[in-house]
Amino acid sequence: MKIDRIHHVAYRCKDAKATVEWYGKHLGMDFVLAIAEDRVPSTQAPDPYMHVFLDAGHGNVLAFFELPNSPEMGRDTNTPEWVQHIAFKVDSVADLEATKARLEAAGISVVGPTNHTIFKSIYFFDPNGHRLELAADVGTPEMMQKLDACKWDMLNEWAQTRRAPKHAAWMHEQPAGAQHD
Repeated sequence: MKIDRIHHVAYRCKDAKATVEWYGKHLGMDFVLAIAEDRVPSTQAPDPYMHVFLDAGHGNVLAFFELPNSPEMGRDTNTPEWVQHIAFKVDSVADLEATKARLEAAGISVVGPTNHTIFKSIYFFDPNGHRLELAADVGTPEMMQKLDACKWDMLNEWAQTRRAPKHAAWMHEQPAGAQHD
């Protein structure tokens, strides 16, 4: 068996309606489905919920659960908040910059654009505290080939040393006089 694609990714939200409206307004995601139950289908636990689904483009679906009878949602405090995030691809750096301006005009704090050499991205939080990233690819086919060629060597070295391998250090090196965003 080979996975076809992600059917949906689900996260918890504080308010399903506010979440659907926020993603529609700020990221242009259409609301495609709502499911509400008083019992969890997989476990039969009595736990009412609202499950909403948003179109994240190209068959990708982002879903949220509002759980009114559960304790207030939090985050994994042992993991830095920059680690757990949802990254969405946008068409261009121009789209990235325009979206950053719109988000900031709406009072949303945005970090970036950050230059990752093969893509540029911005970071911000949704109203539930989930970190989001918008990324615009800028890598060349040659860059991607170089990264593909060393991926197993990097992973194997990491598995043995737990130190960052230097096989792709070129991604962070700058020619004299160049500025890294």
